[in-house]
Formats: sequence, structure tokens, C-alpha cells
Amino acid sequence: MDIGFIGLGVMGQPMALNLARAGTQLVVWNRSPDRCEPLRAAGASVAAHPAEVFKRTRVVFLMLVDGDAIDAVLGRGSSQFTANVAHHTIVHMGTTSPDYSRALEADIRNAGGSYVEAPVSGSRKPAEAGQLVAMLAGENAAIESVRPLLEPMCHQTIVCGAVPNGLLMKLAVNLFLMTTVTGLAEAAHFAERHGLDMQQFRAIIDAGQMASDISRVKILKLVTRDFDVQGSVTNVLEVNRLIAEAAREAGIASPLLDVCFALFGETQALGHGRADIVAVVQALEARTNSGK
Repeated sequence: MDIGFIGLGVMGQPMALNLARAGTQLVVWNRSPDRCEPLRAAGASVAAHPAEVFKRTRVVFLMLVDGDAIDAVLGRGSSQFTANVAHHTIVHMGTTSPDYSRALEADIRNAGGSYVEAPVSGSRKPAEAGQLVAMLAGENAAIESVRPLLEPMCHQTIVCGAVPNGLLMKLAVNLFLMTTVTGLAEAAHFAERHGLDMQQFRAIIDAGQMASDISRVKILKLVTRDFDVQGSVTNVLEVNRLIAEAAREAGIASPLLDVCFALFGETQALGHGRADIVAVVQALEARTNSGK
């Protein structure tokens, strides 16, 4: 059967391409039509509007920036919503608040559809390589129906329980990611300002026990001043906000997260919102240069 995919941004486009290249019969749509052209070349069918995707498919993956974008393509709050989601399985792969996801699941189920949370851990490079990790939540039958479809995009799929546990798990994982990358950027800034050999610094990090897939990619970007986006500052700032809100609601202390929020906010204010998250080093440099 044909599968729908809506949202072909930095992450969504390579994810959808992996599905198409694996032989999945895809119907895709994106707000910016030019993002659809690589999918068309890979054999996917390009819909003229979101409603066409729902008419032609029964399983639809959504990789969209926020709840407003999801509501818009689903027609949530309008008569079109039931037509779009009834007898469909909607797979939410982006990052929104857990409360939003819980309410969306209720609305979809009330309209006669099924819902699966499937946020992913990874950035553009793992998305291109089909090496994402999906955190699944929802009813077991719905999860098992879509799990095989995720294989071209994800090298692991882990069931986390009921909605919104998939998104809560994603937020916990991203808290670790943000603090790790920010710490690495601060270490690189420290090394650079002391006049150390940055290639040696990179080699020692890569050879040591703290090395990881993310550190190897990000330390290279820091040393070479490569801010080409894999995961943007604007996106990580929004996810940071979602994590902070979830922490506050549960009365959880998150001091490292709060520092990261300030630094990523300063990075965006400096004009680097579309840059990769390693650009947070520029906020550190600005603080150093101002004597703060």
C-alpha cells in the first residue's frame, strides 16, 4: 500500500528518501514544493496538498516543526479533520510537548483513527544514513503495524509505552545531547583561547573514553569552524524550551538545561539561528570578548 510522508525539512527529506529508495510507495507533500523534487526523482508521488496524501494512503508519517504545523496539515479543528484521520494511522515523528501529543492522540482516536508517537534521536547525518533511533508510544496494535515501515529510517525502534512516553523519552535524550554539545563547545573554546593545537585536541577527544558518534562529528565541526546545519540552533532552542516546561511541571531541577537555554538564546540573538548547534561556541566567544 502507499504510505504518506508530510514534512521534508532537514530531517524529513533524508528520512523520506530512505523510504523511497527502499521501495516504499510514497506519497509526499511539503509546504515548500522544491523540497519534494529529490523525492520525485527517487520515485515518490508528490501530492498537490495534504488532503490528497490522506485520500491516497492509510499510514501517514508527519515530520513537522511544531503543533501548529501538524494541526494545519491534519485540518484539526475543522470538518476536514475526521476525513483526514478516520481509518488512518498517524505517526508523529517530530518533537512537540507531551501534553500536545496526549491531546492529539485523543482527538485522532475520537475521530476513528490510530496514533503512534515515533520521535527520533539523531540529526541530519544519521537521518541520511538510516541510523536514527525511534522511540515509539501508543497502542500496541498501532505500534506493531508501523514498526516494520520504520526500518529504512531507523536502525533501532524502542517501545516506550503509552503516549506521551515516546516524547518524554525524546526530551530526556535531548537534554543529554544539548548539555554534551554545549560542554564540548566550551572545552574547544577553552583549548583555542589557550593556544593549544586544535587538531591535537580533536585527536585526544576522539581517542579517549569520552568519544562518541556525536563527539566525533561535532568536534570536527568545531575545529574546522563548520557551522553547516545538521540540527539547528533554533530547533534546539525550541526543544530546550519544551524540556524546561516539562521539568517545571514536574518540579524537576534542571540547572544545566537552564544554562544551555541561555547560551542557545544568545547564539540565536547573534544571528546564528539557522546554523548547526555547535555554533553555540559563538555565544561563548561573545561572552569572553565582552569580559563576562
